[in-house]
Order: sequence, then C-alpha cells, then structure tokens
Amino acid sequence: MKRAEQKEKRRQEILNVGLDLLIRKGYAAVRTADIAKEAGISEGLFFHYFATKEKLYLTLLQIAASGKSNIFAAEAESAIRFFEQTAKTVLDYISQQPFAAKLFVLMNRASYDDALPEQAKGFVMRKNDVESAVKRIEQGQKEGDIRSGNATALAIAFFMAIQGIAENIARYPQMPVPQPEWIVDILRRKK
Repeated sequence: MKRAEQKEKRRQEILNVGLDLLIRKGYAAVRTADIAKEAGISEGLFFHYFATKEKLYLTLLQIAASGKSNIFAAEAESAIRFFEQTAKTVLDYISQQPFAAKLFVLMNRASYDDALPEQAKGFVMRKNDVESAVKRIEQGQKEGDIRSGNATALAIAFFMAIQGIAENIARYPQMPVPQPEWIVDILRRKK
C-alpha cells in the first residue's frame, strides 16, 4: 500500500472512530485522547490529521452537509419523482454505508447541541432546506401527484421518516431497510 493510501486509510479510521464517539457521547464529552485511544494511535498522530477536535467535528458535519446539498440540488422531471429519487438514493446509501447512517445521527444531535462550535451551526439543518422541500411539495400538489395538506407538515413527515430509518440503521446495521416507495407513499396522492 502506498504512503498516500495509508494516510487516507488512517484519516478515514479517525473519522469513523470520531463519528462513533461523537454520536454516543456528544461533542462536549469527547476528548481528542478518547478518539486517539479508540483509533489505536497516539494523540500526537491524531493532531497530525486534525488540528483540534473541532476540526474533526467540522469535517464530519461538512461531509454530512455536502451529501445533503447534493440531494437538494437533484433535478427531476416532477416533484414526486424528486422525492422518489431522494428516498431511493438516501436509503440505498445508508443501507450500504453505515458511516452515512451515522452522519444522520450526528446532524440530528448537532441540531440540539448547546456546545456546538459556532462555525458548525452553518452545517446543521437549515430552514431553507425545509423551504426547498415545501416548494417541491406545493409543486407536486399542483401537478396532482402529491396529496393535499400542509406542505410543511408533509415535508417534515417525509424527512423524519428517513431520519428515523437512518438512526435505526446506524444503531442496528443488520436491520432491513424499508422500500423507498413506502416512504414516498407518505406524500403520494392516492388515485
């Protein structure tokens, strides 16, 4: 294995261990020494990869936020198709990558965390993410594919179903993942 590959593998191990500890204990309770010990490295080597615990945390939140922004940037020919693609993409990803499921947990925890570093607050669920989904739901209601009802409440139901599934998969990776269409049926207008 080349040096660059070994370095990237070690970095990923630190991210995995850090993510695990952060979702189990919370930002304030985790120390860099804890992460280093669990990763089987010295604290000095941890600092070679991440200057601070906050840098590790921000990296994890940035990874989660970039995945989320890719989902919201997706184009689809109709609103219902956007939600079908979103559900399939997210559920496939979390079922194949436990790391991704844990990122959902981290983002959820971060939204409640009073100890959250100021810079990290920009990565947690933003109001405009919900507004974007609401606009798509309203579009789908006009198209006749999405059920009538409060668009904000429907967006919350859809995304909280996905959040709950991700959190379950993060804790119990062997559990079955629901079919994407079951989640989309929360929104789908019955014909």
